[in-house]
Amino acid sequence: MTRAELIQQIKIKKSFLCVGLDTDITKIPEHLLAEEDPIYTFNKAIIDATSDLCVAYKPNIAFYESYGIKGWQSLQKTWEALPKDCLSIADAKRGDIGNTSKMYAQAFFDEKQSGLGFDSITIAPYMGNDSVTPFLDFDGKWAIVLALTSNAGSLDFQNFKNESGLQLFEQVIDKVNTWGTIENLMYVVGATRGEGFIKIREHAPDHFLLVPGVGAQGGSLQDVCQYGMNKDCGLLVNSTRGIIYASKGHDFAEKAREEALKLQQEMEAELIKAGIIS
Repeated sequence: MTRAELIQQIKIKKSFLCVGLDTDITKIPEHLLAEEDPIYTFNKAIIDATSDLCVAYKPNIAFYESYGIKGWQSLQKTWEALPKDCLSIADAKRGDIGNTSKMYAQAFFDEKQSGLGFDSITIAPYMGNDSVTPFLDFDGKWAIVLALTSNAGSLDFQNFKNESGLQLFEQVIDKVNTWGTIENLMYVVGATRGEGFIKIREHAPDHFLLVPGVGAQGGSLQDVCQYGMNKDCGLLVNSTRGIIYASKGHDFAEKAREEALKLQQEMEAELIKAGIIS
């Protein structure tokens, strides 16, 4: 999916919602455990119930890797079920030396080789150029680089300042910007950072930002939009637990849709306020 296509979907669906598919078999409705592939069955129902309300889906790869080969099979079927008008994000947070990163890129981008053809992948940039640029060699694919996260441990490193007063996350963005463009690079920015988006936009005014942390993690959609939205929207706001675990009953998909609809309606209001849609 190109940048232009993503912006078009945001305008068509009046939404910049990303639904996280961090599917934990211990949290899905009990009646699904009798299915041959409970994880896929759950995911497919969530996708069918929400696909007209969101523009992206983000499976967290750890929730599939942890089940070995069966988990990878569930992931492949889930990827195949994702609608083509939604950006598919492999939330894998890979990052290694160049030849290894190339293999990771093939694993998630090269459908002929691996059976998976995600549009994008999250990347940890700590190892520098080696860990990011191999993903940028794939035409039409996105590298979504960790910038400023909202977990407690983020304070261990991300806010360190250099002699010029620039925080580490600012330096990361400035450097990564030189490796790609707004057409193939995004950044992960945690929603609970609020005014941190001001600093992010100083360094990445036009890039899309993937924003986890709205909903169950306490992030405010209004704050994210106030400080992070740009003229093209420039945001993909992720919600996981608040949507996919809205119910443990037979109505789990319907309840997931209700929660996704609430967020979509809030997003529509923000897009109208910003003059992106009318």
